[in-house]
Amino acid sequence: MKSSIKKKSVIMLLIDSLMHEPLSQAVRSGQAPAMAFLMENGHYEPEVVSPFPTMSVTVDSTLLTGVYSDRHKVPGLVWFNKQENRIINYGSHIRELLKLGIKQSSRDIFYNLNQLHLNKQVKTLHEELADKGIKTCSINALMHRGSRDGYLHVPVLASWVTGLNHNVKINAPQLFSYGGFSKINPRNFSLLKKFGFNDCFSVKELNHLIHKNQVPPLALVYFPDLDQHVHKHGRNDVKGVAKADGHVQKILDSFPSWKDAIQQNIWIVLGDNGQAWISGNKKEALIDLRGLLDGYQIVKLKNGVTPKDQIVLAVNERMAFIYTLSKEKLPLKQVAEPLQKDGRIDIIAWKNEKDEIEVMPGGRNGRLTFKPGGRTTDEYGQSWSCEGDTDVLNITISETKIEYGKFPDAFARLYSSCVSHEGDYLIVSAKPGYEFIGEGSPTHIGGASHGALHKQDSLVSMIITGTDTRPKHNRTLDVKEWVLQLVESLGGEKERPQ
Repeated sequence: MKSSIKKKSVIMLLIDSLMHEPLSQAVRSGQAPAMAFLMENGHYEPEVVSPFPTMSVTVDSTLLTGVYSDRHKVPGLVWFNKQENRIINYGSHIRELLKLGIKQSSRDIFYNLNQLHLNKQVKTLHEELADKGIKTCSINALMHRGSRDGYLHVPVLASWVTGLNHNVKINAPQLFSYGGFSKINPRNFSLLKKFGFNDCFSVKELNHLIHKNQVPPLALVYFPDLDQHVHKHGRNDVKGVAKADGHVQKILDSFPSWKDAIQQNIWIVLGDNGQAWISGNKKEALIDLRGLLDGYQIVKLKNGVTPKDQIVLAVNERMAFIYTLSKEKLPLKQVAEPLQKDGRIDIIAWKNEKDEIEVMPGGRNGRLTFKPGGRTTDEYGQSWSCEGDTDVLNITISETKIEYGKFPDAFARLYSSCVSHEGDYLIVSAKPGYEFIGEGSPTHIGGASHGALHKQDSLVSMIITGTDTRPKHNRTLDVKEWVLQLVESLGGEKERPQ
């Protein structure tokens, strides 16, 4: 006989750009009662390290797969695909998407990202739990690949503009919601803002499952709105956190009481990336890579790669990939020279001929090389060998121990990005206060931005309520394995065989 007692679910609320300083201020001032309640009845981690580059698609790929970009193969929001000889952009700004071609960009965003570019050799949380017969749910998450057939239902006008079929078949979790393209709650009409890619839509989808007592063993729910709020108002945006908390309140209110909510479920509230402040002085804030590299022929977005081109720019806000199209004619070291003269650049890095990662600072001389393996070990148990100026990455080495400073988990994060995809490229990361621009890049003057290796971009908050267990380390990288164990230990509802 089937038990009528529903087992606990793990409900993960992924709040874009949730950071310690504004969250703690909102809690202290009484503007975040829901998250304060979860903290008081659980455990709070103020500094969880995001993957690099600190862009949502890369971070969320690591969250789902438990590996960095060298293995999951989603290098950033914008990158150059050497095999296809084209720039891939998952949605930096409409200006860039139009220049690259809205039909190709739409296919990259809505299909290729999850179904082709995310490495099929690594399994997602949804796929691994499905293999064990455990149901999962994804609501509005950018990264959502699962084991079941799902469909994106594209309206007629959107289909005409984007070139997507009316019904796009994808691999998705058992319960799948993705804005107006796929919804669980037939009465969810919160589509006016960004066609459902908003916090209200996410809340209504989850609350629909709660009211019907259909929350599966794992529900991953993405809240995108805080990101844009912080971009506009700056990294200490308490009002934005208060708005996000209002949505969490609505979720807790869908239970008989907030106490019931935490007794019946395990809650994880997690940021994906942080944001760094950006100067209000436009001339100072924007690092125009076209100007710094004006001696070279740079690919124009609308034209694509032509025979005379030398360099490709793939700008990810406060980080950029800079590719040489012929390292014999234009070595990476030569490309790095004009960049090193700009003091607004934090670091310049690339993989050299010895398969080491070579790192230089902006605005001064210095050089550090490192590679995996060696006699020095960091706080995460990773071993490395390095030579040169350790100040370049703000690290301290005492005997055989490595301590990271303003660049958390610097070696692993930087290494993974330098070998994340084919091509000959530099990585540049900006100091707080500045961001990179290319041909049609978004800007956030006087606000905040992310993408860089710096701790302002990299550290996010996490609240855990309903379990005494923790990830092995306070990194997004370690969350997947922990959640897998957590869901399995709860003996979640199994699927019926098909």
